[in-house]
Amino acid sequence: MTGELGRRERKKQLTRQALVDAAVRLFTERGYEQTSVADIAEAADVSKRTYFLHFATKEDVLLADGGTRIDQAVRAIEERRPGAPLREVLAEAANRMIDNAAGGDLPNGLAAIRARLVVTTPAVQARVLHSLFTAQTRIAAALREAYPDTLDDVTAAGLVGALTGAVSAAAVASLRLGEPPERTRAVMHHAAEIALRHIESLDEHDAGHTAGATPRRS
Repeated sequence: MTGELGRRERKKQLTRQALVDAAVRLFTERGYEQTSVADIAEAADVSKRTYFLHFATKEDVLLADGGTRIDQAVRAIEERRPGAPLREVLAEAANRMIDNAAGGDLPNGLAAIRARLVVTTPAVQARVLHSLFTAQTRIAAALREAYPDTLDDVTAAGLVGALTGAVSAAAVASLRLGEPPERTRAVMHHAAEIALRHIESLDEHDAGHTAGATPRRS
């Protein structure tokens, strides 16, 4: 049974990758607006129904790696070293997301075509914003669970929103200028550093609160 499940999962992943590859090729050759979901499915040699088993919309094929980026950020929080300060943990989460989003492991050209469309196509922009909200919600929940004595739900959401918002805004600005991927990656990291400066004050406040606390008497 385990072997059968493994084969099914591999087949599923291969189909998903074939759809991504077909979409990237067609978007590049024909243009995004001129390519339909049916075109992508046909190019990948699957049915339109199969396409929608993998992606809810045409825009979602451009965000095929989005779940992986969120997983990496959450994992960075969950795998933090004991006593790690907030800034260190969020910096690691941001680094993992940025390096993935910049296309370091996407040789099929997905990152490049997505970068172009996100600054030119309203439908893609809207879907990216939706995916950003989903990411913020998951990461904030993981952060709140990791630091229950330091953060409440609102503060965790605010920190994650400030960080991801700064990184996303810097990326879009860089893309609009037509800067190369390595430059976009650099400005995203710089934006993360700016956003993370406030988090240092939370770490310092938490450390001071702990140091100044009155020990309990048994």
